[in-house]
Amino acid sequence: MISRGRRGARGLSITTLPYKVKVYSNNQVLIPAQLVRALGIQTLEYAEIVLRRGDQSVTVFVRLLKTRFTDSRQFTIPKEVREKLGILPGMEVEIVEIRRPKDVI
Repeated sequence: MISRGRRGARGLSITTLPYKVKVYSNNQVLIPAQLVRALGIQTLEYAEIVLRRGDQSVTVFVRLLKTRFTDSRQFTIPKEVREKLGILPGMEVEIVEIRRPKDVI
């Protein structure tokens, strides 16, 4: 009999906030599947996210992008926020908080 285990890469074992993550070249940031499940935000389409870089922090309202086969999410850091905090691709930012939006679109 063939044993069917899990497929694909193991993924990042991040389950609590805050966490630090690198910004991709397309200005997107990953929210790992284990964290998405731990926070119970699998069904959210939009979220309010508190980002920190150095001693500056900002709250952004973003659309959570998802893939077909995993619970991980990505979001794009808005241009105004990138310019304000001086964020470039490859830099590290800290995700301090992820919460449901107050006003559902």
